[in-house]
Amino acid sequence: MIDLRSDTVTKPTKEMRLAAFEAEVGDDVYGEDPTVLKLEEEAARVLGKEKALFVTSGTQGNQIAVLTHTRPGNEIILEENSHIFYYESGAVAALAGVQTRTLPGIKGAMDPDDVENAIRDEDQHFPETGLICLENTHNRAGGAIVSPENMEAIHAVARKHSIPLHVDGARLFNASAAAGKDVKEFTRHCDTVQICLSKGLGAPVGSIIAGDSSFIQRARKWRKRLGGGLRQAGILAAPGLVALTNMRRRLSEDHKKAAILKEALETCEGISIMNDVDTNIVVADVKERGNTSAEFVEILRDKGILIGGFGPYAVRFVTHYDVSMEQVEEAAEILRSL
Repeated sequence: MIDLRSDTVTKPTKEMRLAAFEAEVGDDVYGEDPTVLKLEEEAARVLGKEKALFVTSGTQGNQIAVLTHTRPGNEIILEENSHIFYYESGAVAALAGVQTRTLPGIKGAMDPDDVENAIRDEDQHFPETGLICLENTHNRAGGAIVSPENMEAIHAVARKHSIPLHVDGARLFNASAAAGKDVKEFTRHCDTVQICLSKGLGAPVGSIIAGDSSFIQRARKWRKRLGGGLRQAGILAAPGLVALTNMRRRLSEDHKKAAILKEALETCEGISIMNDVDTNIVVADVKERGNTSAEFVEILRDKGILIGGFGPYAVRFVTHYDVSMEQVEEAAEILRSL
């Protein structure tokens, strides 16, 4: 099967498996795992932040950020289709006791004026705005890149009102690769950032959150409270270090693969492309073809291609390291034959 459901399905490379096998380990709760420390140091350097913290998942990283930045009763501002709002099981309410204020975006990017207008005035009737969250690339906008200029403008609003800004950068390295900019061009416009090691970078597990030293110290306690304090975690961190140092440089290959799928889908009668395909995600509408998304998923499954539903009539194709260029070309030929 040609698996295009998500870039989370990648298997660890041989180098990652060997790194895990040979990893020097210690008790990370005591701060004694040398491999975890090395990963965190390198992540902080790459992301341009003082400190970094290894966490089990992107969702945990985002939730730790919300918990660290806010207090119960706060309100957080985020785009209406953002991952934190849409795909994290209502955790900001369940865990942090905060409410969400969602704003519409264009390709996942909120208007800075809308963000400023959404910040609450000092009034006993209102919750305090405790955090602004961005997502880059934006998943439900089809892997869209939120520009550094948009991030800078919103960060300026956040600083003006003394509100922290967190970036869910699960696929931020995809944005960096596609824009041809160092990732620091994005991360300098935020206070904290989360990046996934287990999506396009191909590690088997784990994410990083990064910020200043004070934030990471407080975040470490929240990680412990959430059960994320691991022991000999270097076995997990070692593949993550390989992912961070080696795999981010090849992400443009995945973007080329996505472009090939987009071109093939554009030849299919009754199928329309719904996103601009900035990076490694293609979203297509199959309604005019006479299919629901579930039906179209099954049609392609029968032809050896796995994709995901993305709404009643939308489907999603995601390219990644474990789908070769040859497999993408094969998938494109199958699509053209529909």
